[in-house]
Amino acid sequence: MFDAITRLLGVKTDGDMEDPLLDPKLCAAALLVHLSAVDGQVSDDERKTIEKTLIENYQLSTAEVADLVVLATQKDQEAVDFYAFTATLNKLELDEKLNIIRMMWEVVFADNQNHELEDNMVWRVAELIGVSSRDRTVLRAQVRGETQSDS
Repeated sequence: MFDAITRLLGVKTDGDMEDPLLDPKLCAAALLVHLSAVDGQVSDDERKTIEKTLIENYQLSTAEVADLVVLATQKDQEAVDFYAFTATLNKLELDEKLNIIRMMWEVVFADNQNHELEDNMVWRVAELIGVSSRDRTVLRAQVRGETQSDS
């Protein structure tokens, strides 16, 4: 399974192996996994939304996403804070950062509930990766409007 994950993330497997944590897909997935559990419960809707957003945003197969979520869950459990993830994401272009915040809001609203801990986590990650309060709020309203009209 490790070989499949390293191929997915494009990690070198020779003597100069890169840290797979530096892959933005893994960092984003780890944050989504953490976000889904921050309110104390992970719903099926949140799990499905994580899978859906990773498939759509990174053009991954279902099997690749399953492997990515396993590794992301492991990395999230090992992490002491968000810095390891956000330091990598902070190097991305603004549109990619905005997309990550959008993905986070999609997970928040997947279960049609919005816990204050979820809001706080999205706010902290947005600040750490350089997404403005205005952009974060606009994305929240857009995603919330989409999920309510889908219901």
